[in-house]
Amino acid sequence: MRKRTWISLTVAVAVIAALLVTAYVRRNAAPEVARLLPDSDGIVFINLKPLRTVTRFGDHPVAHDAEYQAFIDATGIEFERDLDQAAFAVHRMSNPNGPNGALAYSEVFRGRFDGRRLQAYLAAHAAASEHYAGHEIYSIEHDGRTVRVTVLGYDLVSVSNTPDDGPIHSIIDRYHASASPFSGNALLSDYYHYVPLLSQAWMIGRVGAPLSDAERFHVLGLAIPLPPDSTFIASVRYLGALHVRIEEIAASAEAASTSAQMATLALSMLRTAQMSPDGEGQAATAKAWNDLLASAKVQQKDTHTVLTAKVPEALVRALIQPSETAAQSPAGNAPALP
Repeated sequence: MRKRTWISLTVAVAVIAALLVTAYVRRNAAPEVARLLPDSDGIVFINLKPLRTVTRFGDHPVAHDAEYQAFIDATGIEFERDLDQAAFAVHRMSNPNGPNGALAYSEVFRGRFDGRRLQAYLAAHAAASEHYAGHEIYSIEHDGRTVRVTVLGYDLVSVSNTPDDGPIHSIIDRYHASASPFSGNALLSDYYHYVPLLSQAWMIGRVGAPLSDAERFHVLGLAIPLPPDSTFIASVRYLGALHVRIEEIAASAEAASTSAQMATLALSMLRTAQMSPDGEGQAATAKAWNDLLASAKVQQKDTHTVLTAKVPEALVRALIQPSETAAQSPAGNAPALP
């Protein structure tokens, strides 16, 4: 009897320990929308729910262009209101001057969707469709590219404009295996543990795509040269204020030291040319920008260089609040799903 009791207790402890480990791993795993992405050269993730609460950008609606408004009318989906999370995989094209351009994207969106209305809209606009692993993939011609869209679940939609259907097939395959917190893009496996806990937005990318333009990287508006074979992890967290963190992992300590010196020089130049308000109404924005520069720090250790800064909420509001001109014009608004 005593032996059975010990066996039962051992089994119970083992089950509880396994549950605790699973819960810990899943809590620290990348968000599901990011784990579903295919392998790529860069990843961007945005959790819009807390950012929407902090910035209240939904309180400043802007006019929709005709294409986007038709999409809203047909599906009932308004991205600024209904989208909760978004993850983007950035694919570098082998021929940047080819018909598909330099980059292609695969995306997974989580939010509040009416699946039947959305699928009816997609079917009405699709040039072709494919049934794959229990999902309908709609191919829509848009700006000279084929955009593939599929509804993964009641709150998940995937989109890809890559030349072939491999990435969206990969997303569907990963969706069916998404119970595992270890599944996901190779970049996530290698670098997600560098993303700070509770980051509402983050980006992981290798030099060349999507982070550079002619081997230059823009730090707070100033372009600096990038060393080859570097990986960048950028993140945004709200801890009473928006904390921005950009980490470079260079190929060598010497390369990291060069990056740290260049970033420090860039900050010094920006601090020297502090913003002055043109009018009384811009005084708060100028002060917030100067406070941002004052908070910025650069640290280097071995192959890692880290730039941190604290973004005042007043500056965030000033940047996202549309002017009256922008509110009256549809230019720059988000396009329809395709």
